[in-house]
Amino acid sequence: MKVKGIVHCIGGVAAALCFSLTATSGFAESVSLNVVDVAGNLALTKAGLEAFKAKYPDLVSNITYTNSPAPQLPGKLKAMQNAGRSDIDLVLTGTDALAAGIEQNLWMKLPDSQLQAADAKYAPGPAAMQKLAQGYGLEVTFMPAGPLIEYNPDKVPPAEVPKTPEQLLSWCKAHPNKLIYARPANSGPGRTFLMGLPYILGDKDPTDPINGWDKTWAFLKQLNECVPYYPGGTSAVMKELGEGTRDMTVTVTGWDINPRALGIVPANFKVQPFDNMKWVNDAHYMVIPKGVPKAKVDVLLKLMDFMLEPAQQAMTYDDGYFYPGPAVKDITISQAPQKSQITIEKYGRVEYGGWLKKYPNVQPLPAAKMVEAFKKWDSDVGAQKTK
Repeated sequence: MKVKGIVHCIGGVAAALCFSLTATSGFAESVSLNVVDVAGNLALTKAGLEAFKAKYPDLVSNITYTNSPAPQLPGKLKAMQNAGRSDIDLVLTGTDALAAGIEQNLWMKLPDSQLQAADAKYAPGPAAMQKLAQGYGLEVTFMPAGPLIEYNPDKVPPAEVPKTPEQLLSWCKAHPNKLIYARPANSGPGRTFLMGLPYILGDKDPTDPINGWDKTWAFLKQLNECVPYYPGGTSAVMKELGEGTRDMTVTVTGWDINPRALGIVPANFKVQPFDNMKWVNDAHYMVIPKGVPKAKVDVLLKLMDFMLEPAQQAMTYDDGYFYPGPAVKDITISQAPQKSQITIEKYGRVEYGGWLKKYPNVQPLPAAKMVEAFKKWDSDVGAQKTK
């Protein structure tokens, strides 16, 4: 902590006092932090980050925020680290860039004591998701994601709403160019759909995308014939869905609620689970790239702990973007800001409560396997149609 009111420390008692104060606090100067978001997580956590800056002005002088596509960040970080630079202090990421960063050895290992303290705070689902970080990050938000089908009820009659992959393929073939989803490597709904299909289709090994997903890859190649193209992110998908260019997509809880709350997608659009589906959990993480100076690391570790406190966790209900949002146990919507409570009341779905009880939860692929799945989808499915 920056020591105020002592201008000079010279000899004897004064020097001892100066040393004692700075050593006890552990922070000599306030720092400026550069936070990069590759998951849309700032919608959930920016208020909490700003609260930390307001509470500890002697630790943080400024926070700058930047957004970046998840697939581009690992290469950018690798180049920085090879050049001995550290322009990025904290990354907010989903499982995509988390996995790529672990594979490429980009993230700093966190202290065991901090990881153990966080584990004691997490609810059961988030606690399982935290294991995916392998000690390189702290989970900050959680969502039992999907996959779900979202559709325009004015264009898709109830009898035509797909409940199985086979029905989805049939509908897509009968309505070419009306189904769309984004590239899985940069889309929460896209990767949830990709990882959920092996369970729904009954593939040999849903945890092995190379040797155990024969049915999934065959299905996606067939579906590819009636999908016009694959946007680079989910926002573009929702824009086309809301404008009426497309009639159907795959989604997750947060990407169902939030675009309707924001008016990007009409409020009357519907969602439908697949028969015999399993919820593929999703999460966002806070990770520190290697090479960040120790003075900043010390502040960042304190900031990460702060973001797991109840007040900051309750903010992550936000406008339903990553529904429900909190990773820490015993955080309810009644603790969220009033605006969040109103939004969830209006745009949330009562069906979610029943579906969350009806269908079991599974973990997404671990880092290395997820990267394998993304690479295979890029080469075998989306190679000619991704924009």
